Amino acid sequence: MKPLQPTRIVIFAKAPLPGLAKTRLIPALGVQGAADLARWLLAYTLSKALSARLGPVELCVTPSAADPVWETLAINDTVQWSDQGEGDLGERMARAALRVLEGGESVLLIGTDCPDLSPAHLRHAAAALGQADAAFIPALDGGYALLGLKRFHASLFAGIAWSTDGVAVETLSRLQQLGWTVQSQPKLHDIDEPTDLQCLPWECKRHLRHDD
Repeated sequence: MKPLQPTRIVIFAKAPLPGLAKTRLIPALGVQGAADLARWLLAYTLSKALSARLGPVELCVTPSAADPVWETLAINDTVQWSDQGEGDLGERMARAALRVLEGGESVLLIGTDCPDLSPAHLRHAAAALGQADAAFIPALDGGYALLGLKRFHASLFAGIAWSTDGVAVETLSRLQQLGWTVQSQPKLHDIDEPTDLQCLPWECKRHLRHDD
């Protein structure tokens, strides 16, 4: 089973700056430690996305891709860039999804919080879009690690209480209301809270700071 149209992976990312990224982990890791983890997760996610070899990999970032902070990161030259822009997470994701779909590609929307998300997961989601309207990977915290689409509808992004444990259920409900077919994969761990740190890959754990 192969995707019927080119697939673009769009990674939503905040700059891994102290006090901006992974702030809920500051009590466990300290301000700099949380930023260091965010930097590691960004690089790890990029590596997995590129390894999937599905097509274009795009970083959709805040602050703007023109901000000097992004020049401090070693980003593969093949990675494309875009700005998240204004609005809540739903508005920003909707703009990116619509832009990609109108350009004739399917889209896989992911973040940088899920190191369990592998190239195999990404390839499976892309292939699923050859048959289904949407591909979905829920997260154990009630959100989702991946939303893949070959069609657009604004209701998938509007009026959702982001960063709550009802995001996945609400999104799946809206997909059902649209009458769209969905192929889901098993739940994966997100790294958002201190208790999630035990789920980090070993190669990351050994570099973590646990001080302020």
